[in-house]
Amino acid sequence: MYDLLFRLVFVRLDPEDAHHRAFALIRLAARVPVLRGVIRRVLAIPAAGRVHALGRTFPSAFGVAAGFDKDAVGVPGLTMLGFGFVEVGTVTAHPQPGNEQPRLWRMVEDRALRNRMGFNNRGSVEVARTLARLRSTPAGRSAVVGVNIGKTKVTPVEQAADDYATSAERLAPFADYLVVNVSSPNTPGLRDLQSVESLRPVLQATRAAADRATVAAGRARVPLLVKIAPDLADADVDAVADLALELGLDGVVAVNTTIAHDLGPGGVSGPPLLERGLAVVRRLRDRLGPDPVIIGVGGITTGADARAYLDAGATLVQGYTGFIYQGPFWASRIAKELAA
Repeated sequence: MYDLLFRLVFVRLDPEDAHHRAFALIRLAARVPVLRGVIRRVLAIPAAGRVHALGRTFPSAFGVAAGFDKDAVGVPGLTMLGFGFVEVGTVTAHPQPGNEQPRLWRMVEDRALRNRMGFNNRGSVEVARTLARLRSTPAGRSAVVGVNIGKTKVTPVEQAADDYATSAERLAPFADYLVVNVSSPNTPGLRDLQSVESLRPVLQATRAAADRATVAAGRARVPLLVKIAPDLADADVDAVADLALELGLDGVVAVNTTIAHDLGPGGVSGPPLLERGLAVVRRLRDRLGPDPVIIGVGGITTGADARAYLDAGATLVQGYTGFIYQGPFWASRIAKELAA
């Protein structure tokens, strides 16, 4: 049914407009108690799917990747649909509109997307307020929410550490984990921060700021991870892994979108990423050893894809593009397959 709806209706809409409309419906359904209850019962995640990681119990190993809920406005709706956790963002220290439109394209034959969104979001102050409201409710406190932070576009690269620290200090008290995103291809100069010399001060400043904020709030230390690109050379993946161990990071998110295409500006997500994503996760696990968390993301369409990431060494897995093509039952279906 959803596939028919997608082919007859959604493909006729601008992809970004279709996203906003569908997301609005998800949020609306989550605000109607009877409807929310019915959907939760139908799409409930089996208890056997629970995973303990990063100091929390995740209802499922399968969550929604950053980029879908940029401003933390739809967490109850996404968990209602069967996602075990939600990574919101990417959030920047200051609000920004992102790149000019169009900035999102479907690659229907590949069941993939290309985007050059540019971290459009309401900024860390407003997202912190939204998360504070979420955490003031029982449902909001029980949800597992990661917060993905990135550099504000207008901030010079040499001031990146301070920019990330600003976001971390504002958002850490409300996050179950923080992710430093230095791997989006849509902010000029951002991927250069993946070099160890540039990345070290960013991670150190972010860690210190998050610790200050959680101590002040009387909260436990928030786990910190870094998100890397699939286009890094293997030696650079090793270098990031070694830095993560040196600094005591809690894990790595692998991978972001790829620029290994000739379709125009922006990064590609979806099935074209699967092979490289799995290879990076395997390499990270070999380098990191058994303890740090690896969140595998990139090209997951089926339960078998998610399981392949776990078998490659991932602790948790995320999806986004498959949600667009597979519809509202997708997350629950994968969570149930993993639990089985």
